[in-house]
Amino acid sequence: MRRMLCLLLALCLHAVAQAGQTCGTEPPTVEEIRRGMAQAQATVQALDASGADVVMLARAGQNLSEYGLRWSHLGFAYRTGDGHWRVLHKLNECGTADGALFRQGLGEFFMDKPWRYEAAFVVLKPELQQALLPLLRANGKVTALNEPHYSMVAYAWGTRFQQSNQWAIETLAMAASSDVWSRATAQDWLRAQGYQPDTLHLSALTRLGAETSRANISFSDHPSGLRFSGRIETVTADSVFRWLPRAGLSGHVELVPR
Repeated sequence: MRRMLCLLLALCLHAVAQAGQTCGTEPPTVEEIRRGMAQAQATVQALDASGADVVMLARAGQNLSEYGLRWSHLGFAYRTGDGHWRVLHKLNECGTADGALFRQGLGEFFMDKPWRYEAAFVVLKPELQQALLPLLRANGKVTALNEPHYSMVAYAWGTRFQQSNQWAIETLAMAASSDVWSRATAQDWLRAQGYQPDTLHLSALTRLGAETSRANISFSDHPSGLRFSGRIETVTADSVFRWLPRAGLSGHVELVPR
């Protein structure tokens, strides 16, 4: 048993280093590994029971309750050719202003010291799953709308920066419509489908502190009228989960408790 736990710990440390998501030097504890793997197993069971091939999957990596948000990050969970589940999502490389795409197993997805061991997903409508599945399984086109310049609070309707949730819905737009070939046309499609970002209310002092202390935060792409009044419009997992069922693009939100 101890040998198995040590092996799991080594695998987790490798995954964190590759993904660049944990800036601290503290390795995950045995209890964190156990809880992450338990959450992954529960999620696999829920996804299998859904009968879906592609879902939008969210986790609570950070505590965003101050802003009325339950989820912090989402990506695509999809079935591989042999029936296993993988997650394709965008991650910020720790300590930098860079973002890249990663494929992970569900164990890795929940191993990054989340704030809360819980998940949620929506099953996308069948036509959208069929359009996304070959895109997600292959390399190439899936990177077409990825912008490496990363900001956690990227303006929802801008193209200078991009954050994780923004990449996900812009890629969804590309799969849904042949008229989408760029980030700008993806955002046009999202507007036409009624997507509305969340507005975070941040004071000037909060914005200044964040920009000067974090490489992965910039407010410079937000329109001056919004920024100077402390209204930051950005893509949140919660806003995506409200929008997808309302737009007829998915079923209702399904929770996977810890």
